Amino acid sequence: MAVYTEVTDDALAAFLEGYDIGRMVAFRGIAEGVENSNYSLRTTEGDFILTLYERRVDPADLPWFLGLMEHLAAKSLPCPLPVRACDGANLNPLAGRIAAITTFLPGVWPRRPTVAHCGPLGAAMARMHLAGEDYAPTRANALGPQGWPPLLARCGDSGDAVRPGLTGEVRTALDATLAAWPGALPRGHIHADLFPDNVFFLDHAISGLIDFYFAATDLYAYDIAVCLNAWCFEPDFSFNITKSRALLRGYQAVRPLSAAETEALPVLCRGAAIRFLLTRLYDWINTPDDALVTRKDPLDYYWRLRFHLQAGSAADYGV
Repeated sequence: MAVYTEVTDDALAAFLEGYDIGRMVAFRGIAEGVENSNYSLRTTEGDFILTLYERRVDPADLPWFLGLMEHLAAKSLPCPLPVRACDGANLNPLAGRIAAITTFLPGVWPRRPTVAHCGPLGAAMARMHLAGEDYAPTRANALGPQGWPPLLARCGDSGDAVRPGLTGEVRTALDATLAAWPGALPRGHIHADLFPDNVFFLDHAISGLIDFYFAATDLYAYDIAVCLNAWCFEPDFSFNITKSRALLRGYQAVRPLSAAETEALPVLCRGAAIRFLLTRLYDWINTPDDALVTRKDPLDYYWRLRFHLQAGSAADYGV
């Protein structure tokens, strides 16, 4: 989450006239994340999240995202439910952007993920994958493997200013990863960004899966690889195999992995590390200085990538 577009009190009050959720009591920007402008909104009827979609989000994709969220919520997944306006629309213009309101989910995201968080995360991700199987529309993953070479090209040689030789190292790793990328694995709708700050816990149980705006139709095991990167490394970038084992066991208790999915984990983890290294590098270069946004260090994923390049098999992930 982040804030790029400012919303005035008057503009928001006029926007809320189209909804049946009461009058504005308070709202404030949320600085975490990098994609869209997000506000915590309190009205006389309760708490909500207001999202304004920024330029990197294709407006044509928004009905798919919101439709998936509605579908998953109907399957009892703890994800935000889009709030429809009085005319039935769940997308409306605000401050020069397309905006949506979603329900607020209680809970706190784990600042320091533990083994106790990882098992429930794996199980919740598997339930999400199964719940989405009968959501018929599909969406290609714009930040999947085919998107990584052009993203690296757009970054140019700027990586070398972050770390000498970084651009060449990433290019070499990317070429090898794309050459080994698996194609014929089980696929469906994935979150693709299930980082700790997108998972809420309440009383030791998952109370919310949020921020579905990178969701796509792609390999289920790639979603797992994203989570192994995001949840299973320590602050010194050492890999915690106990966390990884808990995550994988939690997942497989709900949806067992095929032998091919298990075998592909090292290359999928390399790809996930490259994807987030590249998007963080691009944002590091291009985020406006005056944006209310927390930039994320691309080198966090360089060190993860180094581990995955040395991994010999799925056994290195606790399988």
